[in-house]
Amino acid sequence: MNATIKDVARAANVSIATVSRILNNQPGYSLKTKQRVLKVIKDLNYQPNAVARGLINKKTRTLGILVPNVSSMFSSSLLKGVEDAAYTRGYSVIICHTANSGVRTMDYLHVLKEKRVDGLLFTSEVLRDAYYDEIRRMGIPLVLLATQSLKYSIPYVKVDDRMATYHAASYLIAKGHTRIGMISGSKEERIAGQPRIDGFIQALKDHNLPFNENQIVYGPNFYFDDGQRLLPELLRKNSGLTAVLAASDFMAVGALSAAYSSGLRVPDDLSIIGYDNLEIAKMSIPPLTTVEQPLFQIGRVGGGMLIDIIEGKEHVEGRIMGHQIIERQTVRDLTK
Repeated sequence: MNATIKDVARAANVSIATVSRILNNQPGYSLKTKQRVLKVIKDLNYQPNAVARGLINKKTRTLGILVPNVSSMFSSSLLKGVEDAAYTRGYSVIICHTANSGVRTMDYLHVLKEKRVDGLLFTSEVLRDAYYDEIRRMGIPLVLLATQSLKYSIPYVKVDDRMATYHAASYLIAKGHTRIGMISGSKEERIAGQPRIDGFIQALKDHNLPFNENQIVYGPNFYFDDGQRLLPELLRKNSGLTAVLAASDFMAVGALSAAYSSGLRVPDDLSIIGYDNLEIAKMSIPPLTTVEQPLFQIGRVGGGMLIDIIEGKEHVEGRIMGHQIIERQTVRDLTK
């Protein structure tokens, strides 16, 4: 049978409370006592019961994370960052795949409450009132990853989406493109949709280029199918376009596919720039020039921020991470 904390205390001739304090790095014992207890733990091959310890100190050293699509390249990069931060600090992670479903999200919040997680990370989508109310009832800290609440004061880690698309459009303009269109997500999406649209429009205005509403087409999501379907529509509405800014890499690769089907050569006939710098950007033909969101770092910083809050350390309400243009082979330089 597995050794228990009682067995350790008996063999070391100390109280159970002393063993517990040593395991949790709390004061109240001599160095000699600590060495004796640690030797007994090793000799008995004692494995502390995390659940039992959690019941005692009301901490399970476990984080819960809610992601809309656990298998996507976007989510996997965030998750790797969170797991790295958690592992480094001695925490474990429970991952819940919500599938963009409100019912599943609420169900998983109830599960995470039963699992007594110490804190929550919420990624990539809008934090609804119902989610926020339930998390408040759970009484645990929350950090948002790659999203932000415009209604509630909640710590977050993300890039400045408006500034990122502003730089992407400015990059195209610096390459000599003056007739530029955009394939966007929904403009009703206030966190990533509208800010990216605003950044694109502002860049055109700041460079004294004309803008009309036909220069943007909208998809309900940021998926491959949206980009594939919307590029022909954008080209029909705007004759003479030389460049397209897509609001995600999946949309950009969908646009690449549509361009190929239409007999357009990228970048000779049409330049395309994406957004995210997912692995798919390296795999596309030609490799995709894109705006990089540092997703691994967003996850790592957000995970560390949540642990800091759990452990009572100072934290900032929000953290904006830097972005950069990753140049590959889908943007033609018209200035040469």
